[in-house]
Amino acid sequence: MCDIGYYASMFTQLTLATPREGFVSLTAQIQRLVTESGVSAGYCLVFCPHTTAAITLNENSDPDVIHDLMIGLDSAFPDDSRFRHDEGNSVAHLKSSAIGASELVPIHRGKLVLGIWQDIYFCEFDGPRSRTVHVQIAGVS
Repeated sequence: MCDIGYYASMFTQLTLATPREGFVSLTAQIQRLVTESGVSAGYCLVFCPHTTAAITLNENSDPDVIHDLMIGLDSAFPDDSRFRHDEGNSVAHLKSSAIGASELVPIHRGKLVLGIWQDIYFCEFDGPRSRTVHVQIAGVS
């Protein structure tokens, strides 16, 4: 006989103050939420409801990786005088669309299943701002 526990779900929002541009690790905050939820096996959805920011998984060990990602994004999406968006932040919209609005991370034994060098990052491309991140945790306790 296998006791799989009870279905559990938790939805919450994180609020963060962001820099002008850069990556902010959310991993520790989200792991705390997973622990509080009581979910032992399931999934955690991290969603960014902003069109000039994004969510990604990437290396947490060497800060030069984040630096290099920003250089790469700046090279891939340079400002262009042909952009017509009135707010002047078309580059931020392009970067946001390229990176993506969400990540889905498995939960096993009450822990986020991430690679040894992975963190969950909020990517700011049009700050500084006060931003919101939605976190949905679901599974069995």
